[in-house]
Amino acid sequence: MHFLSRTQIITALGAVALAVLVLELVRRRRLSEEYSLLWLISTAVIAVLGFSTPLLSWITRALGILGESSTVFAAGLAFLTAMLLYVSVRMSRLGFENHALTRELALLRHEVERLRAPGAGAGPASAGREGGA
Repeated sequence: MHFLSRTQIITALGAVALAVLVLELVRRRRLSEEYSLLWLISTAVIAVLGFSTPLLSWITRALGILGESSTVFAAGLAFLTAMLLYVSVRMSRLGFENHALTRELALLRHEVERLRAPGAGAGPASAGREGGA
């Protein structure tokens, strides 16, 4: 019978805790489903690496890394780097959209203020309407 090591038990508990946290954040609408999928996939990858010692050893040898824990750490760093890049792209796009909306709002405010200004209705188009009534 094969017993789990202390590291594997900690990995399992951490993976379960992270999955529960992600699902709770989605339930409370604090995290979008789009991001939750990425977090759940990364949790599953770390759990698989933590439980499949032969797979982890094979990946470690294939990458030329000295220790299995370094492989897990490198996988975590790769995920964080990808996540930061993805969030940076999203923030950049939201910044561009925010800038465009700000310009549009400023133009609409200017138009409203122009229409509310005294004498704004004294133009030729409004004179024709007032005279016909």
